[in-house]
Amino acid sequence: MAATAPAASLREDATVISLVGFAHGTSHFFHFMLPPLFPWIMAEFTLGFTQAGLTMSVFFVVSGVGQALAGFVVDRVGALRVLIGGIALLSLSGLVLASATGFPMLLAAAAVAGLGNSVFHPADFTLINRRVSPSRLGHAFSVHGLSGNLGWAAAPVLMIAVAEAWGWRASGVAASLVGLAALAFLSANRRRLSDAGEAVAAPGKGGGTFAFLASPVVWMCFVFFFLTVMAFGALQNFAPAIFERSHGLTLALATSGLTAYLLGSAAGTATGGFFASRGEHQDRKVALALTVAALCAVALATGAMPAWTVVALMGVMGFGAGFSGPSRDMLVRRAAQRSLGGAAFGRVYGFVYSGIDSGLALAPLVFGPFMDAGRFTQVLWGVAILQCLAIGAALAVGGRSRAMAAT
Repeated sequence: MAATAPAASLREDATVISLVGFAHGTSHFFHFMLPPLFPWIMAEFTLGFTQAGLTMSVFFVVSGVGQALAGFVVDRVGALRVLIGGIALLSLSGLVLASATGFPMLLAAAAVAGLGNSVFHPADFTLINRRVSPSRLGHAFSVHGLSGNLGWAAAPVLMIAVAEAWGWRASGVAASLVGLAALAFLSANRRRLSDAGEAVAAPGKGGGTFAFLASPVVWMCFVFFFLTVMAFGALQNFAPAIFERSHGLTLALATSGLTAYLLGSAAGTATGGFFASRGEHQDRKVALALTVAALCAVALATGAMPAWTVVALMGVMGFGAGFSGPSRDMLVRRAAQRSLGGAAFGRVYGFVYSGIDSGLALAPLVFGPFMDAGRFTQVLWGVAILQCLAIGAALAVGGRSRAMAAT
């Protein structure tokens, strides 16, 4: 039979959701271990922006490749062991950063952090799917997304505050201590997260270790993540500059647009959790939410709306993108379970979510030339096009998943 989470009390589910969310927040904290320190690191080692940015390229490339591979390890040895190993690597990356004597060691710190980060999606979602009651999965996915946003928000505050007080190397040590604290906390609660022996392959659907790569729905899920995150990557990297130069906003107000997007995304993620578990048509919910986001992008690209509406439109766009998140995660779960069974959760989630790292790594390379050429609104058109393509991918995943259920 396919692996599903057993019925559990609200308290048990809440405990698992909180612990996994805490781990996810830790991983997102390390996404921003290096960028806040760029002013200090660039001055210390006489680096340019391209070299500094290369550290994050290394992070996401290692994380993307490692994420696809980590899923196999999760399915073989269990999600909790892999999760603890990933946090240990994150903590180690802080020490490598603190002891860096040159650019190569900065790249090494980024690579170690990327390797540690790679385990979280396959491990987190395997634990959630095996340990949380199906009726509460929407809320679990919502908390998972929100905890990541909190990790993003906490990192710059801590890293900059410590660097200003004691130097950037002390910030590396502080990041390492964050990892060690998370490691100790999860180790103390390991019994609540044990997933040993939970995976049972669906009859006739195992097909071998790499069978999931022959499933069209798995590739559709990968493409969906790649498209949506590439659109986000364009905004994350260039939105303030776009609005300053094409809409005539001050830099502070233009930056507020990106902040509004992130806040809207968090609110959308929280709201989407209440709808994700309902019914069989998560793909339609994702499509509707992304349609709203795409329309906002079109309005910004055409300049049809007054400049003062930029912040509001970005907030609505973020809400639409965030609202789609829990339904998106439920959609992937259903597709994975129906195509290969619960025993392949780690492999499927690892491969599919590596599309996130791929999108984030490529977005600056694709949209950077448009920025250099002064074609700022074309980046917004690109965001809208990517979101529209993602709608098609989501509907294809949902349709394929329902077709498999009917056979």
